[in-house]
Amino acid sequence: MQNGFPFLALAGGDPMTITLTWQSIITAGAVVGALTTIIALLVKVVRWFDRQKKQDIELKALQEKHDKDIRDLKHEQTLSIRGILAALKGLSEQGCNGPVTEAINKIEKYLNQKAHDSGQ
Repeated sequence: MQNGFPFLALAGGDPMTITLTWQSIITAGAVVGALTTIIALLVKVVRWFDRQKKQDIELKALQEKHDKDIRDLKHEQTLSIRGILAALKGLSEQGCNGPVTEAINKIEKYLNQKAHDSGQ
């Protein structure tokens, strides 16, 4: 059974008749549902890419902070080693030998190797 009713009137005055059946309503609902699903999927994909981009930016900032912290730690360690070396040389000048001289030699060798390694 097909029931029709005037839906739109054309410029000539003839009404345009659209026949609504249960099948056409179900088909229209399926099309609307499919479009909604596709749009929702596209929105999720866009949000996922945005989240990845945000994480990349955060990761880069974290890496830069980490690199700066490592540089600062290396600088502090260098200052500490040089301070210890100075103290050991002071002890050596006062006549302390043995382990003091051995420690001085090891620290100077280490600093010399690090200077050559960073120069390459």
